[in-house]
Amino acid sequence: MIKILIVDDEKPICDLIDINLSAAGYHCKAVQDGLEAIELIEREKFDLILLDIMLPGADGYDIMDYVRPLKIPVIFITAKHEVKDRVKGLKLGAEDYLVKPFEVVELVARVEVVLRRFNKTQTKLNAGDVTVDMEARKVTKGGKPVVLTNKEYGLLVLFIQNKNVALFKETLYEKVWEDEYLADSRTLELHVQRLRRKMGWEKNLVAVYKVGYRLEVEG
Repeated sequence: MIKILIVDDEKPICDLIDINLSAAGYHCKAVQDGLEAIELIEREKFDLILLDIMLPGADGYDIMDYVRPLKIPVIFITAKHEVKDRVKGLKLGAEDYLVKPFEVVELVARVEVVLRRFNKTQTKLNAGDVTVDMEARKVTKGGKPVVLTNKEYGLLVLFIQNKNVALFKETLYEKVWEDEYLADSRTLELHVQRLRRKMGWEKNLVAVYKVGYRLEVEG
């Protein structure tokens, strides 16, 4: 399983990231102190580090200097939004730079991109008795294959990667259709209805008022 280290001095943010990345199938550890992060990196192997800049003990730039020779990909997650801060982080070797506040779905997507760049992608996703083999692009439910269209498959992957998280209609449409969402279009709604039927998720894939949809599952 892919292992991710979260380093942020705000525990609520660590918890939010941990919950959502764990739901997407990643194993996470979180610390709020820079020196503690360095000690943990010395003891354990991580596939990716999500790193804040303003930290007690040692700041994110110090940690980046320490991590660079280890070839561990890093995504900076910080409230420092000025161009010079982003440039400094990227010049130090960070793979990406995400400014707070951010949408969880964007964080998951950026994590996937960086891991894919380093050939460390998740090969399988699970939600209850549903398994998605990302390499073979095959979906099974209870061990039996389920045939999906490309759009249905794209929606399924997004929902499983963001289990128990409400996803905006605009986000779903823009990521799966790669186009701007039109409020009067029923395309997304019809695809979600078909996905519900095929996956037997009539009670699991719920509509969230004025937001979009949420997949409610355990495991």
